[in-house]
Amino acid sequence: MKTTKSILVALTFLMTMSLSAQEIVIKPEKPVMEVGEKLSIEAYVIKDGQKQDTPVRLFSRARRELFIDSTLTATAYKPGVFDVIALAQGAGRTNFQITVNYPPITEVNIQDVPEKIYSGTPVSLKYKVMDKAGLTRDDAAVTFSSSDESIAIINPFGVINSTGTGKITITAQAENISNTVNINVVKNPIKTIELSVDGDQGRTGDVFHFRAKALDAKGNEVADAPITYSFSGISSNSSQEASGLIRQDGNFVANQAGTYTITASAGVAAGLRSVTITERDVARKIEMVGQGSVNDKHTSDLWIWEGVDGRDYAVTGTWGADGKAYFWDVTDPASIVKIDSVQVDARTVNDVKISADGTICVISREGASNRKNGLVIIDVKDPSNAEIISRFDENMTGGVHNVFIYENHIYALSGGQKYYIINIDDPKNPKAVGKYELDTPGHAIHDVWVEDGIAYSSNWGDGIHMVDVGNGIAGGSPSNPVKISSYAYPNKANHASFPYKSKTGKFYVIGGDEIFPYGLDTGKGGVNMAGGYLHVIDFTDLDNPEEVARFEIPYAGSHNYWIEDDILYVAFYNAGVRVVDLSGELMGDLRAQGREIAWIIPNDANGYSPNAPFTWGAQLHKGHIFYSDWNSGLWSAKMEPVKPQETKIQSK
Repeated sequence: MKTTKSILVALTFLMTMSLSAQEIVIKPEKPVMEVGEKLSIEAYVIKDGQKQDTPVRLFSRARRELFIDSTLTATAYKPGVFDVIALAQGAGRTNFQITVNYPPITEVNIQDVPEKIYSGTPVSLKYKVMDKAGLTRDDAAVTFSSSDESIAIINPFGVINSTGTGKITITAQAENISNTVNINVVKNPIKTIELSVDGDQGRTGDVFHFRAKALDAKGNEVADAPITYSFSGISSNSSQEASGLIRQDGNFVANQAGTYTITASAGVAAGLRSVTITERDVARKIEMVGQGSVNDKHTSDLWIWEGVDGRDYAVTGTWGADGKAYFWDVTDPASIVKIDSVQVDARTVNDVKISADGTICVISREGASNRKNGLVIIDVKDPSNAEIISRFDENMTGGVHNVFIYENHIYALSGGQKYYIINIDDPKNPKAVGKYELDTPGHAIHDVWVEDGIAYSSNWGDGIHMVDVGNGIAGGSPSNPVKISSYAYPNKANHASFPYKSKTGKFYVIGGDEIFPYGLDTGKGGVNMAGGYLHVIDFTDLDNPEEVARFEIPYAGSHNYWIEDDILYVAFYNAGVRVVDLSGELMGDLRAQGREIAWIIPNDANGYSPNAPFTWGAQLHKGHIFYSDWNSGLWSAKMEPVKPQETKIQSK
């Protein structure tokens, strides 16, 4: 009886709580939209059955595809099912979804149709499906058919396999839309394949260039022969499968030591060449040298420089704390000494940069009490007595996340959407002279880096943008930034970009992801894991940039990095600092090729979150690697000298 009474009391209490609890109501409950449509969402708070005046904010988790503005108007840019968060003070958060219907397909476009194909040589049909909204539909189910399968058949992947000769039609269909092309299958003149390569020995990670020539019975070249490249391999290590990558332009790279045979084929004709691969053997020992501990708050970015007095200094920011930036003497990397600090009105000093002459420091501000989240310019001629020169808040809405100094101009992000270019010829009177912003739906930006008069911005889903701000290649200047080229990769997580001019003549830009698949615990004691990797984009042909390689650490994610003398120093959050060999042409999986030279993880039992490394950035300075860690401050490390035998190996 007592138990029953207790249950009744508990139920009565819960009912009372539910009546007085606040909740967010969304109308319509399950919104459905069309691409291009705008929809006003009604969102309000209910308490005790009564509608409240409490404002509700809505946030799309994919604002490039579905954007919701401050008036709670949703705009659909792409189809799909999108998660939306509703927030209201006192009522917590509510999650709901908005469905944007897929538009009907309007076109199946078959591209680059060959005038003829040779019997017995497989040919892949190139096609693109478009819908009513003008979007390319990679998700569309396409079926194929041949008018005469005794001449040729086409498989579900669009590959034409011919066994006879004659004229046929090939039809591609998606939904109720189809397109038909005429194909002429002729007798195959190819009798032999000559295959050449620029060398038969190399290391893992070296790129070989195979070139195939198809010949007829008279030895004449068949210039339009469809060549297919493949490889097989025998690993030197019996416990490993021989692996590598060959592209259909004939470029090949091996991941393991061993012997590889590359085949170029066109129908029944084939040519073979073999190459012998040894280990890259670039690993070196690395040791921690010193630490400048910060264990009462999170540490953000770092910058190391030689001061005007010839000594070496560092500046580090702080995250989610009290708006401090710390200055350090790192002349002796084994004895890092804090020499000064500057405190500004902010929760986060996310980014810190130093001018090339070592006299000016600029720090970013986020979370200011008055919401004027601009940047602060500091005189660091004497880093032990750093003095604020000026502040710049104009147009700096929503916080300045990242900054860069280049030739008396500061490039500063504003509101995560654009960057302003601010002249500091007179640091006491900074003034905005230019701006760069995209016009794509839901556009956003995370970072900007400037080198040789070109600004490299990282724009999440819009990818890497190269902008002329004084280089001259496109007639740009700080007051007139002009886009040169861009490249966006599919995961839409472009967080940082760094240019790299290889000694091979190739020009790469390395784009890094920032992804937190497991969420981010920002509190004291929080332990985190990140995701994402580095994308190597070949920008040698500015009109046709191409992703050619990657560097990835399992269960960790990339953050900020530095490149010097063909070596990459990259912070990989929970996986510490990774040092990577970038020498030679780059292609494929760089880590699988044995290009990782060294790694070091900054564990600190006394850290803000003990023994929870979360490395933010890395920079090489006078032979030492300096790196900042979110939970433990500033560190230094040093690698052993290059092995003598390494200097004898010439990269391909």
